[in-house]
Amino acid sequence: MKVLLKKDLNKVGKAGQVVEVSDGYGANFIVPKGYGVLFTQQALHEREQELAQEAAENAKRVAKAKDLAQQLSNITFKFQASVGSRGAMIGTVSIKELKKALKEKLGISVEKEDFPEHNLVNAFGLSHVKVELYKGVYGIMNVLVEPKPSGKK
Repeated sequence: MKVLLKKDLNKVGKAGQVVEVSDGYGANFIVPKGYGVLFTQQALHEREQELAQEAAENAKRVAKAKDLAQQLSNITFKFQASVGSRGAMIGTVSIKELKKALKEKLGISVEKEDFPEHNLVNAFGLSHVKVELYKGVYGIMNVLVEPKPSGKK
């Protein structure tokens, strides 16, 4: 029995492949569990259409992410931090704070893993932080850290 796999199946094949399996395995496991469909020219044609649609959707997401990266480069995120006795910054601007700022300004959600360099913003002034907006599309956050105004005179 020839089966067109919809999902990867261990020791059988990957999604999109046409594989030869025993009749019982195909009829009792692969097709009912949704791992594949009986191979016909129509099934192959439908799979090609699905792949083309996925590619088009992926292209739209990449274009949107590139647009967001462009917007991101034009925005400066401002933070305030305490000043130590020697004039240095106390603490850091955490990834959690950066994520929150992205959510508030641009409405995009990112994960901790989307900051590939894990570089800390631990000095006053302008810093640049790389963030992955979509698979392979990176943007640069401009982060400006200013001293908190102290109540002392």
